[in-house]
Amino acid sequence: MTQALSKHAVVAVIGAGAMGAGIAQVAAFGGHPVKLLDNRPGAAAQAIEGIRARFEKMAARGKISPETATAAGARLQAVAQLVDLFDAALVVEAIVENLQVKQTLFKALETVVSEGCILASNTSSISITAIGAALKSPQRLAGLHFFNPAPLMALVEVVSGLATAPEVASTLYDTALAWGKTPVHARSTPGFIVNRVARPYYAEALRVLTEGGADCATLDACCREAGAFRMGPFELMDMIGHDVNFAVTSSVWRAFFNDPRFLPSLIQQDLVDAGFLGKKSSWGFYNYQEGASKPQPVTVPALARPHDIVLYGQSAAARALALRLQANGVGFTRTQAMGTTLATAGAASLRITDGRTATRCAFDSQTPNTVLVDLALDYQTATRLAVSVAAQCDDTAANCAIGLLQAAGFAVSQLQDIPGLIVMRTVAMLANEAADAVNQGVCDAAAVDTAMRLGVNYPCGPLVWANSIGLAQVSTVLGHLAQTYGEDRYRTSPLIQHHVFAAKDFS
Repeated sequence: MTQALSKHAVVAVIGAGAMGAGIAQVAAFGGHPVKLLDNRPGAAAQAIEGIRARFEKMAARGKISPETATAAGARLQAVAQLVDLFDAALVVEAIVENLQVKQTLFKALETVVSEGCILASNTSSISITAIGAALKSPQRLAGLHFFNPAPLMALVEVVSGLATAPEVASTLYDTALAWGKTPVHARSTPGFIVNRVARPYYAEALRVLTEGGADCATLDACCREAGAFRMGPFELMDMIGHDVNFAVTSSVWRAFFNDPRFLPSLIQQDLVDAGFLGKKSSWGFYNYQEGASKPQPVTVPALARPHDIVLYGQSAAARALALRLQANGVGFTRTQAMGTTLATAGAASLRITDGRTATRCAFDSQTPNTVLVDLALDYQTATRLAVSVAAQCDDTAANCAIGLLQAAGFAVSQLQDIPGLIVMRTVAMLANEAADAVNQGVCDAAAVDTAMRLGVNYPCGPLVWANSIGLAQVSTVLGHLAQTYGEDRYRTSPLIQHHVFAAKDFS
């Protein structure tokens, strides 16, 4: 039975940049003697001064006692050369993302540390199996992937390469847990969990932008205000930096042998080529120069409240719409479910998007006045909804549909008639990628949901969200996207198909 490293065990961190210093802070606060090494003269000592200052600030704010701050700071030691790490029980590497450089470092470490020392890489994208291939004892190497900033972010991916010993992964898992982190086990595949499963959040927004579905500010607002994501995809890419985000996407795409699911965007490549890297360069999808104003989302102006509002069935959307209309003093009637219709207002028929365009839905159902409504995490608390209007729909009916949603208190953004709108197609693809990761043995369902909540602050795990939508509906959305685009990019995960046929979910 494995357990966390003893607090007497020395933890060494190589690399005193933001990630390395953050990991050193976590280990020292966790009670371990910590040695910090960097090949830049004075960098390790400077990083330790910064860590101690952060401990002192925490004490000044009453988060920890002054004694705790002093003791944690005293456990940190800057060292100048690799041989100084001879007594380490764990070495965590947080240096440049280059396979050959990491292999060279770990090969050198094998000649310095004891046979029982665990070697760990904080790499976010390089194969642990490939790093370990250069070692005499690859079984003691694993990934220990923290998220930035390491002291604040709870998630740690414990990544096992092909040769990693199970007891090594278990010890790292238990140690991260003892440090107050939330670890998840993952197999070493491209992107591990988070950097793989998060790709659709950027890719679908970029695809919609490419097709002229809406502008960046509108799509970001829909993702925040309907999807409850903390940041919209375009402002998030600007914050991450397009050089970094594009490089990760390209790396995952190449590693999966150019799988179209991970295809990089020409729009983002143009930004990188132009040097428009986001906040770091003062220009990306948005202008961050001094005095620049951020564009506002396109919102349909207030329209008249429609008459003859009818709500259909007891779906979450229908129940929320009823409560919101009641709260705003708007009259309506309710009736039993009628196919996929959510509501009618005058001649307009409102439906939740199922991955088809509104025009296709109107054609298939022979209901010309069709208006599609996007997904919301919680229709009762969402402040904005995206809609699309069928080409066959007349203006009066479209205004009635939008007026109904406005009467319920929603800001409404009308997108071009793109399949799946923005939140629904994004969430369906996130769930699809999460399911594929589980299906391929990268991690289990609980791990992928935990990783996406804690690693990238999603409002809920993608598989939990898929359960709430209904896996049959998610499968339908993916199927319609695949049919519309004729691309393997939207193929449905075999695990989602299996669960639909078995009438089970991911609980």
